[in-house]
Amino acid sequence: MIKLAIIGPTASGKSDLAIKIARKINAYILSIDSLSIYKEIDIVSAKPSSDELQEIKHFGINLLNPDEYFSVDIFINLYKEVVSTCQKEQKNLIIVGGTSFYLKTLISGLSNIPEITKEISLHVEKKLKDLQGCWELLFEQDSEYMKNISVNDKYRIEKALLIYEASKLAPTEWFRQNPPKPIIENLAIYNIDVPREVLRERIKKRTLNMAESGLIDEVCRLEQRYTRLPHSMNSIGIVEVLEYLDGKVTKEQMIENISTHTAQLAKRQQTFNRTQFGDVISAPLEDLEEMILDFFHNSYSLT
Repeated sequence: MIKLAIIGPTASGKSDLAIKIARKINAYILSIDSLSIYKEIDIVSAKPSSDELQEIKHFGINLLNPDEYFSVDIFINLYKEVVSTCQKEQKNLIIVGGTSFYLKTLISGLSNIPEITKEISLHVEKKLKDLQGCWELLFEQDSEYMKNISVNDKYRIEKALLIYEASKLAPTEWFRQNPPKPIIENLAIYNIDVPREVLRERIKKRTLNMAESGLIDEVCRLEQRYTRLPHSMNSIGIVEVLEYLDGKVTKEQMIENISTHTAQLAKRQQTFNRTQFGDVISAPLEDLEEMILDFFHNSYSLT
């Protein structure tokens, strides 16, 4: 099985390229997109069409409801399941998406956590009723680790407390004694290199298409069904529509805000991709298909 990754900022053409390549190399696609993982968030996340999803098997899309929690731990387990499926079905794998942090974690790895018994789990569950008290306890034991965790971040406080109760070590010390191990190695990574001004125009065009395709109706349905509380409801494209529904901005301002915030996200994605990955092949979109196919055929001839 040959694995490769396609990364790049939002609206750079990653998904379309991945589908074109997958058709030619007998591959499945694993999405690394923090919004496409959710059902019903379709227009905002710019998912592949239903026809494309049927033509090429995709993983990491439409797995969770918008009010369900998603984390890098869940993604890593998903990746392992996908690799197993590809091996059984003799498929290659293309990893593609804008949330490159997940890809970085696959390459860097995650530390193991200590064994959590049922007794420890129940003990921690009771203590978490006083969330601030748990945060203060952990901060006293490990201020370096806890300074980056909000006093209201129940998920991360629970994880830190489970490590502390199970190992009797501060989280920082546990991770020092249990360094992460790479989950994926020797992965060919291709980055779509696109000029800022071109990307801004693509983002403007895509935002207008989203608005014309029922974006406001989609956000209304999501709010009615899930309220504004889930983490997914704080995403770009949803927040701005909610501001419009609240009467804070006009429709034109809403579209402009989505476009601006998406462009800012794209800039952060480009910076992350440039600084966090060592051996990356960057090229314009129009050149990458041939480069990736050459890599595949050369790799295939060696297997």
